[in-house]
Amino acid sequence: MNDATRPDPVAPLRGEAALVRVVGGFALTAAVMNIIVGGGIFRMPAALSAQMGAAAPLALVAGALAIIPVALCFAAIGSRVQVTGGPYSYLAATFGPFAGFLAGSLMWISNFTSSAGVAAALSVQLANLVPALAPALPRALLLTGIYLLLFALNAFGVRLGARAITVLAALKLTPLFLLAGIGAFFVDWGQVSFSPGAVPSWAALGASMALVMFAYSGMETALVPSGEVTDPARSVPRATLVAILLVVLLYLGLQIVGQGVLGAALGRSGVPVADTAGALWQPARVLLLVTACISMTGFLMGNLLGTSRLVFALGRDGYLPRSFGTVSPTHRVPLLALAVHAGLAWLLALAGNFDTLALISGGAICLVYGLVSVGAWRAQRRDLRERGAPFNLPGGMAIPLLAVIAMVLIVATLSTQEWAAIGIALVLLMIVYGVLHLRRVRGGRNA
Repeated sequence: MNDATRPDPVAPLRGEAALVRVVGGFALTAAVMNIIVGGGIFRMPAALSAQMGAAAPLALVAGALAIIPVALCFAAIGSRVQVTGGPYSYLAATFGPFAGFLAGSLMWISNFTSSAGVAAALSVQLANLVPALAPALPRALLLTGIYLLLFALNAFGVRLGARAITVLAALKLTPLFLLAGIGAFFVDWGQVSFSPGAVPSWAALGASMALVMFAYSGMETALVPSGEVTDPARSVPRATLVAILLVVLLYLGLQIVGQGVLGAALGRSGVPVADTAGALWQPARVLLLVTACISMTGFLMGNLLGTSRLVFALGRDGYLPRSFGTVSPTHRVPLLALAVHAGLAWLLALAGNFDTLALISGGAICLVYGLVSVGAWRAQRRDLRERGAPFNLPGGMAIPLLAVIAMVLIVATLSTQEWAAIGIALVLLMIVYGVLHLRRVRGGRNA
C-alpha cells in the first residue's frame, strides 16, 4: 500500500460503523436512572403537595400507570431497532423519514430545554450552598464551567462518559434511597392519603400529571446511544424496565416521607427533599443539597451523552449537515454534536428558568412518547428485528393503545401558552424538513 491509499489516521470517521459497542446492561440501567432522577425530584414533592395536598402520592401512582406502558413500548421497539438515534431511529424505521425527523427534532428541543432548565436549577442549588455564586457574573461563569466540564468528560470517549454516569448515579441515588427507606419509619400517615376522594379536583390532578411525566421522563435520551450498547436486544428491555420500576418506587417513597414528615409545610418548601432530610436529622439537609447538585450534574452528563448521539444520527442521515454525523478518530465520539447541544443548552440556561423550560420539555416529550408507542406496535406487527430475539409486547396493540391514551390525556391539560410554543416548534420543524428534503431531491437529480 502506498501513501496515497493509506487511510488518514486523524481523519474523522463517519456513520454507524464508526461507533464502538462498549456500554453494558448495568451501565445502561444506571444511565436510564441517572437521567430520570435528575432535577425534577428535588422540586416535585413540593409542587405536588401544593396542588394535591395529602393526595399527592396518587399523582405519582397515576403517572406510573401512564409511564409503565410507555416503558414497555420503548423496551419492545428498542430491542428491534438497534442503531443510534433512539426515538428518531425507531420512528424512521417504522413510519419513514418524516416521522423520524419529527420525533428526533421534538426530542432535541425537549432535551436542550430540559438541560438548560436543570442547569439553571443547579446554579440556584449551588448558590444556596455558596452565596457568592448568586450574582449574574459568577452564575454565568459557573454555568460556563459546568458545560465545559461536561463536554470534556464526553469528548474522551463513551466508555469514560458511561463510567462517569455510573459513579454519579451511585452518589446521588444512595442518599435518596436511604432517605426514603429510613424516613418511612417516621411518617405521620394522617398526612398521607391514597383515597380518590382526597383529590382536590380533576383539574388539580391533570395539572400535576405534566410535572410527574417530566419527572419520570429520561429513558428516551439514555437509549439514544443504542449503537454503542452491547447486546441491545437483551440490554435495552432489561435496563428500561428495571430502571423505571426502581424510579417509581423511589419517587413514591420520597413523596410519602416528605408528606408524612413535613405535612402541609412540604408545599411551601423551596428545597423539599433537603428540608425533609433536615427534619429527620439537621446535618442531613446539607447532605441532600449536595446530593441535589450531584444529581443535576449527573442528569446534565447523561443528557449530553444521549442527545449528542441523536444529533449525530440526524447528521448521519442528512437531516443536519453531514459534519454532525462524524466522530473523532481517537475516541470515537461526535464532537460537533456534543459542542452544538452543549452550546445551545448553555445559552438557554443563562437566560431561562426551570419552571418554564420544564413545561415545554414535558409537553414535547409526551408527544414523542405517543409516537414511539405507535411505532412499537407497528414494529412488532411487521416483525422488524436485527440482532438477537426481540422483546415482544403481550396483548397485541393493547399496551401501545393504553400508552397513547395516557399521553393524549396528559397533553390535553397543557395551557394555551404551552401548546402555542409546541405548535410553533412543529411548524418550524416542518419547514426545515421540507427545505432539507428538496435539497436532497435536487442533489440526487444533479448527481
